[in-house]
Amino acid sequence: MNGNTNTPVWKEADKNFATTAIHSGFNPTEETHGCVVPPISLATTYEQDAPAKHRGFEYTRSGNPTRSVLEKTIAALDKGKHGMCFSSGLAATTNIISLLNSGDHAVCIDDVYGGTGRLFRQFAKTAGIVVDFVDFTDPKELEKHLKPTTKLIWVETPTNPTLKIVDIQKVSEIAHKFSKDIIVAVDNTFLTSYFQRPLELGADLVVYSLTKYMNGHSDVLMGAIVTNDDDLFKRIAFLQNSLGAVPSPFDCYLVIRSLKTLHVRMPLHMHNALAVSKYLESHPKVEKVLHPGLPSHSQHELALKQSSGHSGLISFYLKGDPTKFLQNLKLFCLAESLGGYESLAEVPSLMTHASVPPELREKLGITDSLIRLSVGLEADVDLVKDLEQALKLC
Repeated sequence: MNGNTNTPVWKEADKNFATTAIHSGFNPTEETHGCVVPPISLATTYEQDAPAKHRGFEYTRSGNPTRSVLEKTIAALDKGKHGMCFSSGLAATTNIISLLNSGDHAVCIDDVYGGTGRLFRQFAKTAGIVVDFVDFTDPKELEKHLKPTTKLIWVETPTNPTLKIVDIQKVSEIAHKFSKDIIVAVDNTFLTSYFQRPLELGADLVVYSLTKYMNGHSDVLMGAIVTNDDDLFKRIAFLQNSLGAVPSPFDCYLVIRSLKTLHVRMPLHMHNALAVSKYLESHPKVEKVLHPGLPSHSQHELALKQSSGHSGLISFYLKGDPTKFLQNLKLFCLAESLGGYESLAEVPSLMTHASVPPELREKLGITDSLIRLSVGLEADVDLVKDLEQALKLC
C-alpha cells in the first residue's frame, strides 16, 4: 500500500503548524517556575490583592490558568484571535445556539452529527427557535431558505456520516451578503485546524469536539469554539461563564499535550484511511466507498481545493451482513466516537445517528448497510487484512 503513487493533490498545508502547536499558549521564560510543560492548576478560587482586584483569575469557572493555555493554543492553530473551551462538543454547540432568541431562524446542514441534530430539534421545541435542515452542498438551496429572521447557519464539512463537502467560502459569502447579522458556524471536528481552517474561508465561528482528533487518545471529553469576532467572543464568553459547562484543568492539560503531536498523527490517519478506502473500493462485497480523497467522490475537486487533507473518517455501503462483518473484526473495535489512535467501526443508523428521524435517515442514505470507520494509527497492511478476513465472513 505504501508504494501507491495515485494520491490526491490537496491544498498546500500550513508549513508552520507544528511550531505553532508546540510553542503557542505558554512560554517557560515568562514564568517564574520555569516549567517546560504547562502546570495543572487545580485551584477553584484565587487570592485577590483587594476586593474585585485579582491577578487575572478569580474563580475557575470564569477562568483557569491551564485552560487559558489551551484556549490560546486552540485559537493560534486556527489563526484566530479567541479560543474558548467547553466540557464537550455539544456544550460548545449549546453555547452557540444560546446566542439565539425565540423566533430566530437557523439553517443546519441536513447530514449532521446525530447529537447536533437532536440538540437543534430540542431547542426548536422548547425555545421557539425555528430550524431548517437543508442540503446546501448546493449553495442555491441555502439561498432559498434564508429569511429576515435567519441568525445562524450551521455547517459540518465533511458531514457525518456520509462525508458530503460544503463550500465554506461560498456559504459564508451568501450568508453575509444576505445579512451581516447571520453567524456562520463550521463544525471542523473531522479535519481539525491541521487540514482545514474555516475562518480563513469566511466563517465566523469554528466549532470542535476536542474529544476526537484534537485530543486523539479517546480519554478526554471536551469542545471548543474559535473566532476572530470580538463581539461574538464577548457574547459567548459570557455564556461560557454563565452556563458553566467548562472543562476540568486536568483534561485541559491532556489536550495541550495531545496538540503537540497533532501534525504527526493527522497525516498517518490520512494515509491509513486512503489505503483502506482504496482496498474497500475494489472489494466485491462493498457497494460504495465515501472518502473525499477518492476521485469517485462527487465533490472530490472541492475537497482538494478547500482542505489540505482528510482524516481517518470513511464510510461505505456493505453488500453483506453488517452484524457479521462487525462482530468478526479483530483490530477495528465496535464502538462509537472517532479520532483516536485506535481504529473503530460502527453502524450510524443504529448507533451515533439513531436519534435522527427514520424518514430523514432514509433520505440521507443512512441505512443499516452503511458502515462508518474511524481509521486509526495501526499499520495499514494489518488494517486491510482485518477488513479482508471480516468481509469473507459476512
